[in-house]
Amino acid sequence: MLTFILKRMLLLVPVSLAVSIVIFMIVHLVPGDPIDHIVQIGSSPEQRAELIARYGLDKPILVQYVTWLGNVLSGDLGTAIILRQPVSALIVQNMPHSLTLGGLALLFSTVVGISTGALAAVFRDTWIDRGVMTAILFGSTLPSFWLGLLMILLFAVQLEWFPVSGARTWGSLVLPVLTIGIGGTALVGRVTRAAMLDVVRKDFVLMLHAKGLSPWAIQMHHILRHALLPVVTILSLRIGWILGGAVTIEFVFARPGLGSLLINSLSQRDYPVVQGCLLMLAIAVMLGTLLGDVVQAIMDPRVRERIA
Repeated sequence: MLTFILKRMLLLVPVSLAVSIVIFMIVHLVPGDPIDHIVQIGSSPEQRAELIARYGLDKPILVQYVTWLGNVLSGDLGTAIILRQPVSALIVQNMPHSLTLGGLALLFSTVVGISTGALAAVFRDTWIDRGVMTAILFGSTLPSFWLGLLMILLFAVQLEWFPVSGARTWGSLVLPVLTIGIGGTALVGRVTRAAMLDVVRKDFVLMLHAKGLSPWAIQMHHILRHALLPVVTILSLRIGWILGGAVTIEFVFARPGLGSLLINSLSQRDYPVVQGCLLMLAIAVMLGTLLGDVVQAIMDPRVRERIA
């Protein structure tokens, strides 16, 4: 098992290198210049050139990448051009807000998604199944930012149940968590239902019925347990997706976090901050994939046998 984990971690090295190149190139290919946001009106070309040289923007892009990558490997993400603070400090300051929002949204989509998917599978081809799948299909087609705006209009403006924006109270988390979690609920629910219906056709299920086990015990203790393997894979991939999806939701609800920091930095072309935020989101996706592989190996004896 330890060998498997080490191999998977080694595979992340070339992937991380490729991701770093893509992030750096995309950020620098975006039109605009961060110097435009800090240069004073009436500044001379010499003063502008001095600012460009100070932040290393006058060097070839390959040299800039190698310098940035070397600093990242040493733990230095650089200094924000606009905010003039260490990028690592800005990320540490905003990361807890994003992790809280993403973690609660993942928990919501996991619990509700598995429950609705299992309910639809148990009562397949009935009005309950059709109703659940219709709700799941409807939830998966709604754009998250549009759903967030509707929730603000209904629950914050009209009913005044929750705050419109900010992060001062726990109540301010309800609407953003629901906005992000509903889309994930639809995906997890569909995968759970399909996996359970596939497991029902297995020979061991017929044997369990022949032994006289109750249908409910078979569904919940055996079929659902085996059906969770693909669900775990989906959930591991959603770790990074939720943090990435929180980018727009944090901006819609005016919440602090990596999303708001990233969007504000993009508008200002603050290269170091944008690169640092995108790098953190990419790392979250890779770690989520690694975690999913490890959990799958723990849950499935066949995977452990292949590893051994």
